[in-house]
Amino acid sequence: MEEVKLHGTSYNLFTYRVIWALKLKGIPFDYIEEEHSDKCPLVLKYNPAFKRFPVLFHGKKALSESMVILEYIEDTWPQNPLLPIDPIDRAMSRFWVKFAGDKGHCIGTMYYTSGEKQEKAIKETIEMLTIIEEQAFVGEKKFFGGEKIGILDIAFGIIPHWLEVIEDIVGVKLLKPHSFPRLLNWVQNFKEETVIKENLPNRDDMFVFLKNQREMLLSSS
Repeated sequence: MEEVKLHGTSYNLFTYRVIWALKLKGIPFDYIEEEHSDKCPLVLKYNPAFKRFPVLFHGKKALSESMVILEYIEDTWPQNPLLPIDPIDRAMSRFWVKFAGDKGHCIGTMYYTSGEKQEKAIKETIEMLTIIEEQAFVGEKKFFGGEKIGILDIAFGIIPHWLEVIEDIVGVKLLKPHSFPRLLNWVQNFKEETVIKENLPNRDDMFVFLKNQREMLLSSS
């Protein structure tokens, strides 16, 4: 078996998408912690378009962007599938994955802005969470696709952990039980899974890092 190496950064939650997928599939890999910089030589070489981690190496092949990497992992290692078998269900999973990618940026905007821009981002975040709450769940299932974690859970999985910390930093509370009961139930189920529980960044360390990053971004803007 060709060697698998994952390069990422501790508080880049997109890195954790790949860690979760590899561990759920039972694929041995080496993790290499990189510096938090868009000027890192490795990321400039292997992801010059977006300049961000993670980067996965499988033998001599290199891939970047977390959801692209997940599709590659799914196609390369068929055991413990992350995508449904039914073509319609697979297509719908990819639809919601795209939704997460297209809409999730509002959380970042809420984090690194203030004033009117931040208020707009908060409104967009609530709208995104409402759509997930009302439309993304199918039936009364433990996870988005059923009783096992799938690609959609991994795609959405970074949102609550990141958002919870940002809520504390910014001083708002969006994930309220009366507004998002299904979403919060899913969050609890997701975080209780052993692979997820054992592979999350330390919340306190993450808070300090993101708070410092936010202060730097706001002071330079």
